[in-house]
Amino acid sequence: MLNKFNSLFFFFFLPPSSPANVMLDPETAHPRLILSEDQKSVRWTDAEQDLPPTTPQRFDASSCVLGYQGFTLGSHYWEVEVARGRTWALGVARRSVPRKGWIRFQPEKGIWAMGRCRSGYRAFTSPVTTLPAPGETGRVRVALDYGGGQVAFYLDEREPPVFTFQKASFGGESVFPFFWVGRGSHLRLCP
Repeated sequence: MLNKFNSLFFFFFLPPSSPANVMLDPETAHPRLILSEDQKSVRWTDAEQDLPPTTPQRFDASSCVLGYQGFTLGSHYWEVEVARGRTWALGVARRSVPRKGWIRFQPEKGIWAMGRCRSGYRAFTSPVTTLPAPGETGRVRVALDYGGGQVAFYLDEREPPVFTFQKASFGGESVFPFFWVGRGSHLRLCP
């Protein structure tokens, strides 16, 4: 029992051991999303970009982008500056997540995410879970424990996570950092 408590304490209150150097994959980015040259930030634009013909990897209806590198084992975390956005979502998505048409942010669809919709925070569960309003949030830490099947979200690294997906079933697939950027929003990966 003590070992179980210690492992839970470690996961919930201390950062996982491996900070991930996440870069955004331009091949997956919706045409309304502008990525920075260093592939560390993304912002919404009102005009669609003139991109090469649609690739199978590109999101064509939902304004999403994935991280370039996927994970199939281990514990990893990354932090995202979210202060310049009122509508966004962060998390992980399976490699096989649908890219064409409108997608639902649900574990059953291969997406484990939380985000902000106007003034409220939500975990995209089935049904959606409304989270306590923490006030303005500047950064979110996404923590993935692939082997443990957990995805946790921290709004303050000194506090327990605001939400944790337990028993996530990745089905042996790679999972990738996932970002949804709403109108007028701008997200930046922290170094």
